[in-house]
Amino acid sequence: MRAAVHTAANEPLRIEQLDDPTPRAGEVAIDVRSCGACHSDLHVIKGELPFPTPAVLGHEVAGVVSELGPGVSGLSVGDPVVTSFIMPCGQCGQCSRGNEEICERFFRFNRGQGKLYDDDTRLHRPGGEPVWMYSQGGMAERCVTPVTSVYRVPDGVELSDVASVGCSTMTAYGALRHAANVQVGDTVAVVAAGGVGSALIQLASIFGASTIIAVDINEDKLEGARRLGATHTVNSSEVDAPAVIRELTGGRGVDVAFEALGAVPTFNVARDSVVEGGQVVIVGIAARGTTGEFDLATIARRKLQIKGSYGAKPRRDMPVLLDLVARGQLRPQDAISRRYPFEEVQEAFDALNRGEILGRAVVDLT
Repeated sequence: MRAAVHTAANEPLRIEQLDDPTPRAGEVAIDVRSCGACHSDLHVIKGELPFPTPAVLGHEVAGVVSELGPGVSGLSVGDPVVTSFIMPCGQCGQCSRGNEEICERFFRFNRGQGKLYDDDTRLHRPGGEPVWMYSQGGMAERCVTPVTSVYRVPDGVELSDVASVGCSTMTAYGALRHAANVQVGDTVAVVAAGGVGSALIQLASIFGASTIIAVDINEDKLEGARRLGATHTVNSSEVDAPAVIRELTGGRGVDVAFEALGAVPTFNVARDSVVEGGQVVIVGIAARGTTGEFDLATIARRKLQIKGSYGAKPRRDMPVLLDLVARGQLRPQDAISRRYPFEEVQEAFDALNRGEILGRAVVDLT
């Protein structure tokens, strides 16, 4: 099969021929149709998140089941599916407590070493050299992943529309539902209107937020945010964004501010935009070593809550998201602004790095 292989920090992805991966017990092989280009992949490409090389990135997969490993039930060859970027083992202490978004084995084996949970990769170059997997390694014609991260796409839903559900949408849902528990009538700010920010805006509307303020430095992204449901937009390169947010909320600030980029300036805007007792939810993945500042006395006096959110709970939440898509209440395709053929996979990430992507870019493998 063809795969886009990451060989070293800041080096272009190389399309290579790798051996077809084979599923083992409890795993599913998927013929990949589309894969989203995510900022966390870009962090790895740029060397900002340590990860072993050579590796295949890509974790927003839409495709068709091509083979089932031993012990897999509930799926059939030919089923259209999407994957969640979090691949819960279902057995560790965190999974057993219902915290599968921070599965211990996922972080130890996959994020730490590029392997699945038998301490081995499924990807190899001809001749046997191992190639490591970032989640399932979806920037390839075929990938293998645990069945706990595979979800059938409902009838009537276009497979090409839903690749991003497994990461940007799922990440946004986890932040809204589990970290912030947004309620009908709450006011929210989404700071950075990229892929995850776009999903936060769409879902905040579904959750019943009364005011949804999108903050960015790019007018095209702000225009896109308005189309996705933002009630107000703020260009933080032109104005004091926290001051404008307070004006828009009658001087009080928002109930929840979501930081969706992973950068100091966006954290500062989110931190300074919430009402007393409000929540600052950090969703964006920052480069290793990035630090933000806050006044401990202010946090105590204003009873601020600063929370991290990594994602949703796949086995509980992915069926909910796909049902919303099937009923037409959630339209992830509206956040897709560019599609690239597989041969242009590097250009997709270059455009993402240049800040040109509105919402999400998707790489189509067929």
